[in-house]
Formats: sequence, C-alpha cells, structure tokens
Amino acid sequence: MAGTNHCGKVIIFLLGLSFWLLILGAVLVHGCAEDLVEKLPGQPFVPFKQYAGYVDVDKQAGRSLFYYFAEAEKHANHKPLTLWLNGGPGCSSVGGGAFTELGPFFPTGDGRGLRRNKKSWNRVSNLLFVESPVGVGWSYSNTSSDYQRGDDDTAEDTVKFLLGWFEKFPLYKSRPLFLTGESYAGHYIPQLTNHLLEYNEKSNGFKFNIKGVAIGNPLLRLDKDSLSVFEYYWSHGMMSDELWDQVSRDCDFNDYTFTGDHNQTSQCNEVMNKAYQVISDYVDPYDVFIDVCYDNIAAQELRLRKLVTKKSVGVDVCMTIERKFYFQLPEVQKALHANRTNIPYPWSMCSSNGVLDYNSTDANRDMIPLLKSIIEHKIPLLVYSGDQDSVVPLIGTRTLMRELAKDLNLKIAVDYRTWFHKDQVGGWQIKYGDYLTFATVRGAGHMVPYSQPARALELFGSFVRGKILANSSSIHEPND
Repeated sequence: MAGTNHCGKVIIFLLGLSFWLLILGAVLVHGCAEDLVEKLPGQPFVPFKQYAGYVDVDKQAGRSLFYYFAEAEKHANHKPLTLWLNGGPGCSSVGGGAFTELGPFFPTGDGRGLRRNKKSWNRVSNLLFVESPVGVGWSYSNTSSDYQRGDDDTAEDTVKFLLGWFEKFPLYKSRPLFLTGESYAGHYIPQLTNHLLEYNEKSNGFKFNIKGVAIGNPLLRLDKDSLSVFEYYWSHGMMSDELWDQVSRDCDFNDYTFTGDHNQTSQCNEVMNKAYQVISDYVDPYDVFIDVCYDNIAAQELRLRKLVTKKSVGVDVCMTIERKFYFQLPEVQKALHANRTNIPYPWSMCSSNGVLDYNSTDANRDMIPLLKSIIEHKIPLLVYSGDQDSVVPLIGTRTLMRELAKDLNLKIAVDYRTWFHKDQVGGWQIKYGDYLTFATVRGAGHMVPYSQPARALELFGSFVRGKILANSSSIHEPND
C-alpha cells in the first residue's frame, strides 16, 4: 500500500527560540531524511546530497510516483529547482534524464557502477526527476484502472506530485522553478505549466514560482512535425529525390492524425514504409550520425561481466543497456528506496511491459496555444533542437516557433545567428520579443544532453541565468 508523506511534518517542542531555529534549520537544509540516498552502489564521492522515494498522488487509490532528486553541486541553497520530464509517452525521467543525460551520474561500462557526469545540470540548478505517469519505471497504483492514462491525467498527477514533494522539501517552495523536458514532454511540460498557472490563480496561499520553461526536440503539432521527418531524411541524403516526391504527392500531412497507425491513404502508408526501409534499422533515428548499439550482444557481455562501452563520436552508444542492467540490481533498488511494492515486471526505460495503456490520440493535440499562454504570462520559453534528430527534427520546430512569434506579434529581438561554446559553434539561436527563444544544438540528437553534454549545459546555464548565448569566439581567425 502507498505510504504517507510525512517528512515535512516535523513536531518541534519549543524549548527556546534558539533551539527551535536550530531544529527547523536542520530540517530545511537536509530535507526528507527517510528519502536520503546514502550512497548508490559503485558511486564515486560527490559533495552534494541526493534523495529518492515516493510521493502519493492518490492515497485512496494507492497511486504513487517515484522520484530522484539531486541537489546542486555547490551552493544548493542559492540555486533554483528544475523539474525534468522525459517523454514517450511512458518513458522514465529517472532512467533517461537523471542517469543518461543531465543528471550527476552515468552508468559504467560493466553496468555495475556509476561515473560522474562532469556536465550535469546540477552545476547550475537543483534537479528533480519523476517517473510519470504510473506504470512508468517504479511508479505504480493499487488500482488497475489507473494504468489507463492520458495527457490530462499526467498533468493533474504531476501537480499533486509537486505539492506532495514540497511537503517533503519545504525549503524549495519559494525557489525559482524551471520546468523542462524533451520529446513528448512537448506535451507534458506545456500542459503542466498551464495547470500550475491555473492553480496559482485560484490559490490564496502558496503559488508555484515558475521562472522558465525549456523543452528540447518537442512534439508540438503532429502535422508539422510528421512532415519534417521525411523532409529531414531527404535533405540529409537518407532518401532519394524520387521517394521524397512520392511522399510529397501521396501524403497530406495537413490532415495528419495519429490513431495507433499512420491513418493515411494506402498509397501514403506504402511510401512511408518504403522510406523507413531505406533508412535502415542500422541507423538510429534519434541521432542519425552516431553508430548503433547491438542490444543482444551488449546484454550478453554485461551478463559475462565484460566492459561493453562502445564509443561513437565521443558518445557511449550502449549506455542505455548499461543503465537498464544497473537498475535491475536489487542493491541499487534498495539504495534508491525504489520498487517498494515489488512490482511483477522488471524496470524498463519505456513502458513496454503492457502495464501502461496511454491514450495515443492525445498526440494529436496542438500545443502551440499553450506555448502562447506561457509567453502571455511573461514566462521565458526556450525551445531547442539537436540538429541530428530525425524523430522530431528542427525543421518543423523552427517553423512553428516563427509562426508562434508571428501570431503573438513579436518582433525579432536577436537575429538568427550562431552561438559559441569553447570557441566552437554550439548551434544557432533566434529570440522573439522578451520571452521566446529558439536554439539549435550542433552535433546533438534527440536527447541533447546525452550527445552534447557540454553544449547542453551551456545552453541551459545561460537560460537559467537569463543570458543570451555568446555570439563570438575569442579566436578571431579559426583557420590559422
């Protein structure tokens, strides 16, 4: 059964003002003692605290969401709080964001330990990751109907999660809050932001201190994003002119909807399948320029205690297999206070266990009106794209941002131009008005912090500080 959230409810006997302040200070600094992670198996020393556990979002139904929280590396008391959500729908933010992308640790090549992520976003912010909705990772419910979820359920549960989490960690209630994520979080984050704003309008007390929204390679509008997939294939030499002409002729993406299949004419379905065959299973659509990991071989090597790290353009392409192996270890789950109900299926990055039944037609929702609302509330919005992603390519996202700016009558505040990190082009950026920025990350795939950790940290760090990315290099003659 689900437990109770009682870490923030501390009984203090007032034996004197100084004693009261001392006890209260200890509670606020250290947060929820029962969720403190002493040390993860194979973890190197770190100077910050980390916590993990559950927040009940419906005690009667027994519905609880699992979270992982890493304090900022330095000066945690003076850094903002960032919530990160992976997409899917149905993929783990703990497995993805926390232990593969922007969190403080990556799995080691043998899948039995951890190594430091030197470009973790906890260098600039406290980081909170939640496995949502139930049926994802170690989040669960005692009510079977709860596993039929959709966008609205996910947003509502995440609001309840945040309120419950703040009970555990009251110090963070007043912190600047950044809402971030990638992929289908292009749905999760705008809808969550809208729910939080509605909560703020109705609340006479506590209000969420939202200071920014950042979403990477986000699914925003299915018609535009779907067309851009094939345009990306064609423009990057991955399909022929003839096949692109067929797609353009036989598919009407202006009337594109998702019903679990392509929902197009038979001619369109046929040509799309032909395109996917040409692309090949040996190309990773999430990052078309890195090599692929052969899962079966990697899994076998891990079982035989072999080091399986495979590098491609500086990226460990087998990291997801190493992470899955690590999370299956009983001592890891115990250290994380995870799997408290002994769920009858193994942890997986995305809900492929048949438990979560997500409303796939929610993918058809247009998120642009919600982004418009965010900007109208004067909340800074950063939308960014890795330029090696063919799943949600920058081509469609960039166009949507231009149309959004036009709809809001926003003038260009910063012209489309390069931005730099360590004297190399990190990508391109454009800013509309005071609150809307679109940026690309050069050499990054769908999971930007995974493939370009240093550039991703530069991008997010600048956003948190409210700064424009640098437009110049200290080296004036790069060809010398």
